[in-house]
Amino acid sequence: MSTEPGSSVFTFDTTHHAMWAEDVAREQAIAAEVVPAPPEGGARCGAALRVSARQKDDLAAALGSEGIPYRVLDS
Repeated sequence: MSTEPGSSVFTFDTTHHAMWAEDVAREQAIAAEVVPAPPEGGARCGAALRVSARQKDDLAAALGSEGIPYRVLDS
């Protein structure tokens, strides 16, 4: 699976981090879709979050402030 054009996929090493990130996105009103983690992301967790490119920085800042580790794949 590749990322959708104009989107970013956030991958995580644990399911706990992925679920926590989904909660943070919801609390911050960031439109994030739970998607299967792409193999090229190198994540150990099978779940990932996809956001539009314009919300990438918002989600990165929100996850950073919560201390949630992640990797980002851009399309």
